[in-house]
Amino acid sequence: MVKEKQNGIKEVSVEQKLIALFTLQQIDSQIDKIKIIRGELPLEVQDLEDELAGLETRISNFKQDIEKLNQGIDDWENAKKESASLIKKYEEQRMNVRNNREYDSLTKEIEYQDLEIQLSDKKINESKFKIENFDADIEEAESRLKERTADLDAKKGELTDIVTETEKEEIDLHDTSVNNEKYIEERLLSAYKRIRKNARNGLAVVQVERDACGGCFNKIPPQHQMDIKMHKKIIVCEYCGRILVDGEVANTVSEQMK
Repeated sequence: MVKEKQNGIKEVSVEQKLIALFTLQQIDSQIDKIKIIRGELPLEVQDLEDELAGLETRISNFKQDIEKLNQGIDDWENAKKESASLIKKYEEQRMNVRNNREYDSLTKEIEYQDLEIQLSDKKINESKFKIENFDADIEEAESRLKERTADLDAKKGELTDIVTETEKEEIDLHDTSVNNEKYIEERLLSAYKRIRKNARNGLAVVQVERDACGGCFNKIPPQHQMDIKMHKKIIVCEYCGRILVDGEVANTVSEQMK
């Protein structure tokens, strides 16, 4: 398959170029999968970290609201005490009034302070009800925080393991990729990289399956299928421009990569 030219430079057959191209495609597809896995996990970790930060902020805000409500309860309790003190004072003064006008005036003051006490009780009860709801919200948020923290720890561990494992695998795959590139002339390699860049799934070299292109799934004319099987020249799909190989090349690559 590899011939020596007169100047001593090795001549690579079309079949070997096709094998090298398809091998390169398989390697690059594996690298793509590694990058996809590594690409998704950091995003998941970031999403979890953002969610935890949001939960922590939410819990902090609830606690601040509770603190304000408790301060309000203290203020209303003090207002009740002040009103009770005034009622006691007015009742003592009412015992020593000199006329009905003073009596009626003090009675109105006592009634007003009674209303103030009722208002304070209402505000206190409303605040306590809100505090109960905030306590329930905090409990729910803290439970969620605990659960998502465990998820974050697991994802971080998973990411660390994957990065550790895939870094070596990616380096090995890259070395194999470089080794295969030496069988591919610069013009063909540039075409391969250009097709890969433009292809949505990164497939530049595909196998003919069921008489159709393995990339765009359009039917391949019988004559082109025959040319592909002959391994005499590089054949591309007339619809999507991908480089086409037959089952023999695909099986050879599969055996080599086991």
